[in-house]
Amino acid sequence: MPAHLTLVVAVDAHNGIGINNQLPWHLPEDLAHFKRTTSGHPIIMGRKTFDSIGRPLPNRRNIVITRNAEWQHDGVEAVTSIAAAIALVGDATAFIIGGGQIFADTMTVADRLVVTHIAKTFDCDAFFPAIDPTVWQETARESHHSDAAGFDYAYVTYDRRAPKA
Repeated sequence: MPAHLTLVVAVDAHNGIGINNQLPWHLPEDLAHFKRTTSGHPIIMGRKTFDSIGRPLPNRRNIVITRNAEWQHDGVEAVTSIAAAIALVGDATAFIIGGGQIFADTMTVADRLVVTHIAKTFDCDAFFPAIDPTVWQETARESHHSDAAGFDYAYVTYDRRAPKA
C-alpha cells in the first residue's frame, strides 16, 4: 500500500505561508496543533524549510528534499526528489510541511490537507496553492480566536474527493 500523504500548513487570508523563509505570524496555538498532528510520524520538507526550523523536529522522522546530493545533517534523511522521500516512508502516514514549492509539487499526490486558515493578511513571499473544491472536500473545521495574536483562525481538514466513476 502506498504512503498516505497529508499536507500540513498555515495560510493567511491570501494563502500566504511565509516571508524570507520565516512564518510572518506568531500563533502558539497553531504550533501546538502542528506538534500534536505530526508527532510520531515522518515529516517531509524542503531544505529551505529545514533551514528555517534549524534542527530536526523531535519524535518525528525528518526527511529533507534537496537538490544538493552532498547535503546532510545529523538526525535527518536527505533525498533529492519527492519520489525518493515518498519511497522512504513506505506505507506510513507522512506529513508534508513545506515549503511553497514542495506543497505545489505534492498537492496532486496528497490524500489530505490540514490547513490552519488565519483570518488576516500578512506580507508574504511564499504561497500555498489554491484549494480546488472540485478536488478537495472540507470534512472538519474548528474555529478559534487567539487573544494573544489578535485574530481568528480555523483548523480545517480537506480530504481528496473520490474520482467520479
